[in-house]
Amino acid sequence: MARSTEPRRMATLASLAAELNVSRTTVSNAYNRPDQLSPEMRERVLDAARARGYPGPDPVARSLRTRRAGAVGLVLTEALSYSFSDPAAVQFLTGLAESCERAGRGLLLIPAGPASTPEDAAAVVQQAGVDAFVVYSVSDDDPHLTAVRDRHLPTVVCDQPRDAEDTSLVGIDDRVAMRRMAEEVLARGHTRISVVCMRLRRDRHDGLVDPERRSGITFHVQRERLAGIRDAMIAAGVDPDIVIVERFDHTREAGRSAAAEALRAAPDTTALVCTSDVLALGALDHCAAQGVSVPQQMSVTGFDGVDEARRIGLTSVQQPVLEKGRLVGEIVLGVSHSGVDRTEHLPTHLLAGVTLGPVRTG
Repeated sequence: MARSTEPRRMATLASLAAELNVSRTTVSNAYNRPDQLSPEMRERVLDAARARGYPGPDPVARSLRTRRAGAVGLVLTEALSYSFSDPAAVQFLTGLAESCERAGRGLLLIPAGPASTPEDAAAVVQQAGVDAFVVYSVSDDDPHLTAVRDRHLPTVVCDQPRDAEDTSLVGIDDRVAMRRMAEEVLARGHTRISVVCMRLRRDRHDGLVDPERRSGITFHVQRERLAGIRDAMIAAGVDPDIVIVERFDHTREAGRSAAAEALRAAPDTTALVCTSDVLALGALDHCAAQGVSVPQQMSVTGFDGVDEARRIGLTSVQQPVLEKGRLVGEIVLGVSHSGVDRTEHLPTHLLAGVTLGPVRTG
C-alpha cells in the first residue's frame, strides 16, 4: 500500500480528548493540575500525548483565559547587555530573580533606551506580557514609567524616581551616604576635590558640568549624591564650587577618561570622589597609567561596594544591592505586600579600603 504523502497533523487538546474518550479538562489537568487526576490517568494522557507529538496546552491561550502571564517585567533604561555586565545591575537582577524563582514566576527583561520617545516607550511596555512591573533606576521624566502606570499593574520602583505615584519604592538614602563619604575625605585634609559622576539627564553629555546642567538634574540618585558632597563641604567651611565631570556611559573606560578630564581641569586635585565603583575603578586605571600613586599622591573613592571594588580595597560606600533585588521581588509579587504602597530605605555603610589617605604635603 502506498504511504500517504500528507503531513501528519499534530494532535490538539480536543483531538487527544476525543481519542482517549475523556474530557478536555482531564487532558488539561494532566499538565496544569496533576493533583486532580489519578497517577494512572495522568500517565495514560501523557503517554498518548507523547506518541502523537502533542506539546501540551498553549501557554498563550492559557494566559488569555486566566489573564495572568506568570511573569514580572523589569524595565531597564539601558541596553539589554547592561544587565549582565554592570556589577551592581547583576547583583540586583540576581536578587530579583531569586524572589521570582521562589514564587514560581518568570522574569521578562524590558530594555528601554534612555533617549526613547514616549511613543516608543508606550509600545514596548504595552507589548510586555507580564503581571507586574519593576522599574529599575530611571530618571524623573522617563516615559517608560508613565507607560507602566497606564497598565495599572502592581509596580515597584528601585532607587529612582522618588515621586512616582501609585508605586512602592525600595532604595537607600543616597544623600546621607555620600555625605558620610565626603566627610571622610575632608577629615583626611582634602579640600581640593573633584567629582566623577554618572549621567545626570537623559540626554547625552560627556564633559564638565556647568551650573545650568547641575540645576536641572533629572536622575534622583546622582542629584542626591552630589548634594551630599556639597552638604559636607559647606559644613566643613570648604568652597563647594568644585569640578564635576559627567559620563553618559557607565563603564570603566568612561571613568578613566573622566578622571583624566577632571585632572586636566583641576590639576591641583588631591581626591577624586566618584559616584559609582565602576567609575572609580576607571579612575584608578588612569592613575596607574600616569604613574600617580594611590593614596600617596591621589585619593580615590567610589560608591556601591561591588565585588571588584572590595577585592582591590577601594574606599567606597557599601549598599545592599542583592537585598534590594530580593525585597523588590517580594513586594511586587505580594509575598509581603498588603496592597498599600511601601517605601523601604535599606542601610549603607562605609568600606574603609586603602585608596583614601591623608592629603599630600609639599
